[in-house]
Amino acid sequence: MRLELPGLFDLQVNGFGGIDFNGPDLTADRATEAVERMRVTGVTRCLPTLITSSFAQFARSARVLARTTSRAIAGIHMEGPYLSAEDGARGAHPREHVAPATPDDFNRRQDAAGGRIVLVTLAPEIPGALALIEHLVASGVRAAIGHTAADAQQIADAVAAGATLATHLGNGCAQMLPRHPNVIWELLAADAVCASLIADGHHLPPSTVKAMVRAKGALRTILVTDATAAAGCAPGRYTMGAVDCELGEDGRVSLAGTPYLAGSALTLDRAIANTVRFTGLSVDAVIPMASTIPASSIGMTTSGMVTAEWDAEAAALRIHRVTP
Repeated sequence: MRLELPGLFDLQVNGFGGIDFNGPDLTADRATEAVERMRVTGVTRCLPTLITSSFAQFARSARVLARTTSRAIAGIHMEGPYLSAEDGARGAHPREHVAPATPDDFNRRQDAAGGRIVLVTLAPEIPGALALIEHLVASGVRAAIGHTAADAQQIADAVAAGATLATHLGNGCAQMLPRHPNVIWELLAADAVCASLIADGHHLPPSTVKAMVRAKGALRTILVTDATAAAGCAPGRYTMGAVDCELGEDGRVSLAGTPYLAGSALTLDRAIANTVRFTGLSVDAVIPMASTIPASSIGMTTSGMVTAEWDAEAAALRIHRVTP
């Protein structure tokens, strides 16, 4: 079946095609090359994502991205350093650089980024989080809840303060949670919050994706890749800032030498196909989760058009052309 769809919009991508947005070797040319390589997967706009690091490393990467003139870069997603320091909730983010949330600290990061930060993921329970969410919202920056061990009231308070997104729901939380309440149930139930999911088959089992999409509703579900430099590459060793990652033959990206996830090698066209398979929804119902819904969640629009072929028997989306 031939399809014409809006350009895809990825809210969370740490790198692509061997290029690490968090790496010390990032240049404007390399950032442009990464998004051009991403384009063949149907992505016409994205938010390069900078993870928890020293301020010096963050500022260097942010300045490079701010100088990059590619129209595909719609802004910067700052994931951390205002995250839970707890194992599990922290994920692959370096504990030594996790920090309290303050408007002053955010402002110096925004200055380094030339005003390009449009999305911040933070944990509601850390000191200063609620005041920072209010500051972000007043500044026109979206606030997302993620990498958190927050309780129900802390999540409710964050939503009341203006948080509107949940970053990679079901990941960035403890391995063992109470049956209820817990952070997953609370964010699924929050009608004011859209949830992003990594539908690579490694971060969430297919049945979990299906249940989450049913609970959240298709119009409040966003597909992201959380891609690292390993995306679009052969199995091997890669980096995400100071974090050493390993892409296995099965497509899973892990902290080197451990079973723990560290981003993904997913592409957004495959995320669409996987979600169709996992949920039983039509491809027409899933495409907005990777295009118009993420764009509108941060007050933006998609760009360009994608011509693709949907192979229902193989559950595969094959990108043929991306314009302009």
